[in-house]
Amino acid sequence: MNFVRLSDAGGASAPSVSTFLATPRTQPGGVLSGEVRLRGGDAGVTIDRICLGLVTSPYAAHEASSPYTIEEISQAQVSGHAVLRPGEEKVIAFQAAIPWRTPISEIGGRHLPGMVLGVRTEVAIATIMGRSDFDLVAVKPAPSQSRVLQAFARLGFPFKSAVLQSSSGKDPNHGPQFLQKIKFHPPSHHAGVVHEVGVTFVPSSCDLVVELQAERSRCQRPHTERFQMSHEEALRTDWPSEIDRWLVTRPGRAGR
Repeated sequence: MNFVRLSDAGGASAPSVSTFLATPRTQPGGVLSGEVRLRGGDAGVTIDRICLGLVTSPYAAHEASSPYTIEEISQAQVSGHAVLRPGEEKVIAFQAAIPWRTPISEIGGRHLPGMVLGVRTEVAIATIMGRSDFDLVAVKPAPSQSRVLQAFARLGFPFKSAVLQSSSGKDPNHGPQFLQKIKFHPPSHHAGVVHEVGVTFVPSSCDLVVELQAERSRCQRPHTERFQMSHEEALRTDWPSEIDRWLVTRPGRAGR
């Protein structure tokens, strides 16, 4: 945890900010807890607001000022108007809700390559917005999502990749929406039917949509199936049987 001087907010005399995460591991629909710690500079400043942004970027973990695009998944205001006197240290505790559509960055404690998530604190002083460093956050699957992913592991599907794409439209409450596809290689007994299987989750507080997609060959359209149910129903579903049935019957039948 290092203090980052908000150089855009007054030069060498500017205050510094650091973010401490009490819960660096969370899940979709969960909560991220921690503290924003401020240290006053040579002169007092009036802070308009402090916001905590959940962001993703394949380069963000290496350099906070990276020229590459950093996509913001969600933002929560953790403080409004505040006065920071010269040299004063101030601690602001926060609990930020994690949107249900937040991408997953680890499965079973293992990091998914290419999925870099973190938080960045923004401090607004007058018309200037100063940003803190990038603090990594691990997002594990919600229990209902985990049941689906465990089924792929039980059926012998090796992990291939995870990709993140912006979906069309914006949620006025949460900003840009993202869809994550987690891809698997097929096990040997399915290798002749498909060469790649992907799963996309579209969760909300009340239900879970699971979209399965099987890539068969370049000359054939992908075969998809969509399941929608409550989180409780997803926990009770026999996902290994559902996935196996879908792969054995539907793509095979469509290919005849």
